[in-house]
Amino acid sequence: MPRALVTGATGLVGSHIVDHLLADGWTVRALVRRPSSELATQGVDLFVGDVLDAAAFARAAMGYDVIFHTAATVTASGGGWNAFRPNVEGTRNAIDAAERAGARLMHLSSVAVYARRYENPSEKIDEDVQLGMLPSYAYYPRSKRESEDLVFEAHARGRIWATAVRPCVIYGTRDRQFIPRISRTLRRGFAPIIGSGTTTLPIVNAANVAQGALLAAKYDAAGGRAYNLANDFDVTLRQLYQYAEVAFERRIRTFTVPVGLARAAFRTWLRIVRALGVTIVSSGAIDMISRDNPYTSARARTELGWNPRVRPQQGCVDAFRWWRDYHDQ
Repeated sequence: MPRALVTGATGLVGSHIVDHLLADGWTVRALVRRPSSELATQGVDLFVGDVLDAAAFARAAMGYDVIFHTAATVTASGGGWNAFRPNVEGTRNAIDAAERAGARLMHLSSVAVYARRYENPSEKIDEDVQLGMLPSYAYYPRSKRESEDLVFEAHARGRIWATAVRPCVIYGTRDRQFIPRISRTLRRGFAPIIGSGTTTLPIVNAANVAQGALLAAKYDAAGGRAYNLANDFDVTLRQLYQYAEVAFERRIRTFTVPVGLARAAFRTWLRIVRALGVTIVSSGAIDMISRDNPYTSARARTELGWNPRVRPQQGCVDAFRWWRDYHDQ
């Protein structure tokens, strides 16, 4: 029976990886900062420690076949680069732990490593494009890029076998980022649509990301390679609102804002939507909402046989319902 250590097991992707591993018959250990009754009731072995504690990480990994490293800081209200540097140091410790244990390493990266996103609408971004320079203030993307560099350097030197997956914006049950931000607006019964609302969003279901992560960890030829998991199914903004209507069992009224107006009057618009309680619009979100998902996951589909199982008709509705129930507790 294969054995896996999961970091970030109480987070969005990590918890879904745990679900998939258990369903697949793996023995699972979670490296957690504090005990989790939910994980314990699933039969997960809990090792209390921190990914920034190299010795504890190494002890937790001993005797395990694969490390699924998903723990990371995604957002931070302050602290600049120092707030995201633990992403790099935690990955460094994951590499050392994998080397000592003789384990494979599956690293959860992000499409944030790509500097180019919406510059050329006709070009799909795959794993072979030049990553380009990231601005100094792009702390999260820089931390994921540096973490990936460490992982693939260790693989190239023969220290470990390692692979990485790059999801885009992740949603699903247990989501405490994307779905909550949208839901706080939609629960008011109205929402903005910038442009036509028919462009495809760069979102992917957490369960489908977990499925891809397991496939990568088990595929020998995935060593030293990265895989976009960035478009399981096409979802437009209008469709996302429709799924929310099903989940919340209420009508959501939309109002349209032309893209040009939104860009030209962004600062004023931002003040308006904040006053209205709308929290999903930012400078980056305008591109995300008004342009098609620029990423392709063709490599994962071809090489890994990634065939996502959770469709948005279920996944989006379940995610909104989970937030509704979680929020109302």
